[in-house]
Amino acid sequence: MEKAEQPNAEEMNSKLKKRNFWSGLLFGIGLMAFVDEVIFHQLLQWHHFYDLATPQIGIFADGLLNSFAWFAAIGGLFMFADLRRRQAVRMRYWIASVLIGAGAFQLFDGIIDHKVLRTHQVRYHVELWPYDLSWNLFGAALLIAGLVLAKASKERRSA
Repeated sequence: MEKAEQPNAEEMNSKLKKRNFWSGLLFGIGLMAFVDEVIFHQLLQWHHFYDLATPQIGIFADGLLNSFAWFAAIGGLFMFADLRRRQAVRMRYWIASVLIGAGAFQLFDGIIDHKVLRTHQVRYHVELWPYDLSWNLFGAALLIAGLVLAKASKERRSA
């Protein structure tokens, strides 16, 4: 019986880099979903995750979104804890991936949920375009900041 080959240092480094990215991405998605849920769904009560049915269905959908947010954020933090244990956290790259995840969630929500599927709007009974514009610009800013930081951390790492 042959012995399983151990991954070389380059393969391990690549695997840990991917784990840094996915950990941050999941945490960023979960964090932004949680912020959206708390601020816009609960505190301001501007909308529910699904507004095409009864208020009870809307609140149920909010609960599903909240569950997803916690699952993603906690999953990302468990991965982060494992990276810390291995002393393999690339903090700048991880923060970049948090920003990428948060921005991607925000843009997905703003474009797909608000405009394509029309499951809800940012706010009702107002002129929508300022809300849509600010919602999507904020998401794009987070995403771009994350991509720029990820590129900078990659360049810094290779120097």
